Amino acid sequence: MKIFDSIYYLFDKMEDHIRARLARHPFIYTFIGGAGVVLFWRGVWHIADVFEKNSQLGAYIFSPLGSVVLGVLILLSTGLFVSVFIGDSIIMSGIKHDKKIIEKTIEDVDSEKSDIEKILVAVVDMKKELEILEHKARNKCDLG
Repeated sequence: MKIFDSIYYLFDKMEDHIRARLARHPFIYTFIGGAGVVLFWRGVWHIADVFEKNSQLGAYIFSPLGSVVLGVLILLSTGLFVSVFIGDSIIMSGIKHDKKIIEKTIEDVDSEKSDIEKILVAVVDMKKELEILEHKARNKCDLG
């Protein structure tokens, strides 16, 4: 177990370092990440093809229909079926224990509306403060 922890720590640190450097170059980061995703799924696809060609059971499981059924079962059993096709918002709402929009009460909606209005007021106040600071900075530059 200690070896696994060491390897995990090594890859975790390496990931942090690489991600921090690539984050400064989003265009390159996109291509590298995209290539990684495509190569991962290409490998999964080829492994399924090998099983389909080399075993009788694999010929059924990894046939077009079998692949759809197996994929749906995996996605449904892990709770990812909807999020894969809809987006990550369902995962975040599950983590935060948010109610579905259908389940929200009027009080919940009013509370969210009130929170949003408070945030809007704070943003407007910050904008005014920035404008004042900008005006002061321009005056100092003009005088100096």
